[in-house]
Amino acid sequence: MDNPVARHRTAIKRQELSRPLRLACKDGLISQERSVFDFGCGQGDDVRHLTSMGVSCLGWDPAFQPATGPTDADVVNLGYVVNVIEDPAERASALRAAWHCARKVLVVAARLTDEVDTAGYANYQDGCLTRLGTFQKFYDQQELRSWIEEVLAEASIAAAPGVFYVFRSAEERETFVLSRYRRKIAAPRQRLTDRLFEQHRTLFDHLIEFVTNRGRLPIEEELPAAAELIAACGSVRRAFAIVRRVTVAEQWDEITRSHTQDLLVYLALGRFPRRPPFGVLPADLQRDVKAFFGTYRRACEQADGLLFSAGEMGQIDAACQAAPIGKLMPNALYVHVSGLGYLPPVLRVYEGCARVLTGTVEAATIVKLNRREPKVSYLCYPDFDTQAHPELQNSFRVHLQTLRIKHQDFRDSDNPPILHRKEEFVPSDYPSRGDFAALTEAEEACGLFADTARIGNRKFWEELLNRTHVRIDGHRLMKDEYIPPI
Repeated sequence: MDNPVARHRTAIKRQELSRPLRLACKDGLISQERSVFDFGCGQGDDVRHLTSMGVSCLGWDPAFQPATGPTDADVVNLGYVVNVIEDPAERASALRAAWHCARKVLVVAARLTDEVDTAGYANYQDGCLTRLGTFQKFYDQQELRSWIEEVLAEASIAAAPGVFYVFRSAEERETFVLSRYRRKIAAPRQRLTDRLFEQHRTLFDHLIEFVTNRGRLPIEEELPAAAELIAACGSVRRAFAIVRRVTVAEQWDEITRSHTQDLLVYLALGRFPRRPPFGVLPADLQRDVKAFFGTYRRACEQADGLLFSAGEMGQIDAACQAAPIGKLMPNALYVHVSGLGYLPPVLRVYEGCARVLTGTVEAATIVKLNRREPKVSYLCYPDFDTQAHPELQNSFRVHLQTLRIKHQDFRDSDNPPILHRKEEFVPSDYPSRGDFAALTEAEEACGLFADTARIGNRKFWEELLNRTHVRIDGHRLMKDEYIPPI
């Protein structure tokens, strides 16, 4: 009997990079220094896009590009391939073949259950047949992760919902994971003059950059021109004492505390699926552990304590109430994604547990940290910066006990939720925070927040503005001239 599945019909034309490759570029896994192979490239649009960006890229597809054949590359993309193969054994074989080609990292993407309404699709094998006669196997996020790890016997990292990375090197994997939890920190400004400092400013700048980025003193091999700095000052430690003298010393202490917290968050979340042995960590990370904690065992003990605290809702509630940033509501703390690094470590781990499951939700603007139940939600307000009261378009809710992810799409809703008081969600240095706060003050003065139970959705808010004879232009409240009916 003929196979009812028309696999070639799943290949679509793309006007931009596919989502998994766009993520890999954003995460720094794809660059002009790395080769890419698109395993199951369809009509080859991703290959053309990457090539136009100066990336060495080839592709193979059994229907559209059969001549190339599987080829080794630094990065291999298996994007939306496994979900269109109806035979489970062949599906696993394709995953193993793609992994065999990957010298550094394999990107695996598949469609998730929440993405499509399957009503009207016919059940077939372990998936369904679409109206076009194509096969689709829709996955749950955790199901996809478990299948990848079972087939390859390798740990995977969730890059985003439906997208996973599998690294060839454990060291590169850990470097990537740590980068997700390391905050960007600015170096303290110089406040005093010092002849030796000014005389060797370039040498000191290397030292300042290193300590800002790592939170600790370097060993000689880590610092450019270390020999010259030591010759001028006697030692790296003495050189840094000069740096502390000409800057705000307390800010260096805060930088060290910040890096220590980042490392604790990384180690706490490293328990999923299992924490790497000390010898697997990159050499610079090993030095961080020794500088901040003395021993790896002591670091892991503190990280475990932090992780267990994140499982206690009483501690989560207390941390939400004490958080220096975010909008505190009766059941949750709402924080703009730019402010996650300002949260107490226990809340960063709480949110990190959700991100281990989902990966990065690309369009997420606000993170909702539930205070009563172990749930974290990623809320997508794409017009957050430009619209005074942006509308919610999508949400991804992660239940940390059941490991389930629920997606809701509000784009077709005639009465979607909207935001108010945007300044409460963002850090104090957020670029437009002053505009947000000024609008809130004007709206309060106009009495628009009297009925807080109803203004959270678009329809009532627009009706309220009309009744009050005001309108919003950008982030300014404007009064309309009221003309009474004749």
